[in-house]
Amino acid sequence: QVQLAESGGGLVQAGGSLRLSCVASGTIYSINDMGWYRQAPGKQRELVASITNGGRTNYAASVEGRITISRDNAKNTVYLEMNSLKPEDTAVYYCKADIFNIDQARYVGHWGQGTLVTVSS
Repeated sequence: QVQLAESGGGLVQAGGSLRLSCVASGTIYSINDMGWYRQAPGKQRELVASITNGGRTNYAASVEGRITISRDNAKNTVYLEMNSLKPEDTAVYYCKADIFNIDQARYVGHWGQGTLVTVSS
């Protein structure tokens, strides 16, 4: 059984910084893409940033230049460094990882339970 566990959320003032972490645990053979998504109240879940297992990154336009995604493949961990936070960044942040399922012989997407980030003005 594979699990993803996020940490690092909290309350921060506008202009502040937070660092989110997400660790994948369980029987893990290989992880392909990893990413962070967020869902604000009343809105759909949206991609914040993603990173391939080779380190290629992709960012939403709304966060580019303020947020950095990185990963440590040896630790099955993905990070999200968030700077210059704005009230509109307030949301539940979810990590997602495409993990190889040996029974299905393919990569399967797994989600964490989310961590709340609140940015006060």
